[in-house]
Amino acid sequence: MTSFTSRYLTCEGRELHFTEWGAAQGETVIAWHGLARTGRDMDDIAGHLSARYRVICPDTIGRGLSQWSPEPEREYCLSFYAALATSLVDQLGLASVHWLGTSMGGAIGLRAAATSLRGRIRRLVLNDIGPRLAPAAVQRIRSYAGHPPAFATMGELEAYFRTVYAPYGFLTDAQWRRLTETSTRRLPDGRVTPHYDPAMVRQFEAHPTDYDQWEAWDTLDIPVLCLRGENSDLLEPEVAEEMRRRGPRAQLVTIAGCGHAPALNVAEHFELVEGFFAA
Repeated sequence: MTSFTSRYLTCEGRELHFTEWGAAQGETVIAWHGLARTGRDMDDIAGHLSARYRVICPDTIGRGLSQWSPEPEREYCLSFYAALATSLVDQLGLASVHWLGTSMGGAIGLRAAATSLRGRIRRLVLNDIGPRLAPAAVQRIRSYAGHPPAFATMGELEAYFRTVYAPYGFLTDAQWRRLTETSTRRLPDGRVTPHYDPAMVRQFEAHPTDYDQWEAWDTLDIPVLCLRGENSDLLEPEVAEEMRRRGPRAQLVTIAGCGHAPALNVAEHFELVEGFFAA
């Protein structure tokens, strides 16, 4: 795996952190993480893609090393995230990009491709996300994301992550350790907790229809690859099938041994994404 550079830019008045891989490459991939995660989740696939692409992996505001929003009700939503993405792409001087998004990161890509980055996102990979979410899965995610637990030790936090993110599929011990260390913050009382602003789940109350995106989907005219975890509770099979039939008519690939959402950390996943972008 090649190394990355850690960078910061002010987008829409907020400091956004991102890692940059393969800075000398010509074409660029924006790789955006899921709801309660950070851009470091993309390390494995970014390292692989950087042999061919410049890869930009942002931390959404309220996550990782990016600024927390002082206006959570207004800014923790897909339209503001898409505005952040557009500002980032503009400041990096990118005329066009490929987009790889896991869960929320895919929803941001869908929104941006239909609006502020229309014509500039050339190919879109949606990792276990579609224009409609299964309500039960949203409730499951809200139940753990809205009230992040705190632990005395990193070992306990890693055990927690291994439980809640078991649907990611196979991760090595080293990958679990990195996932833990790159998504941890220490509280004033010394305990450790996941590295995000718990207020980010207010998106589901302040913007209840944020993830209902069939209207946007039907306007897309770019190649789309949808990766669905075989056991996903978020992207229902019937929604994935409908994505194949309407709008941009996504190419659909089922990822065995995963739920929500495949970790994109093994050679099989790398080849699917790289092959799609290079087609």
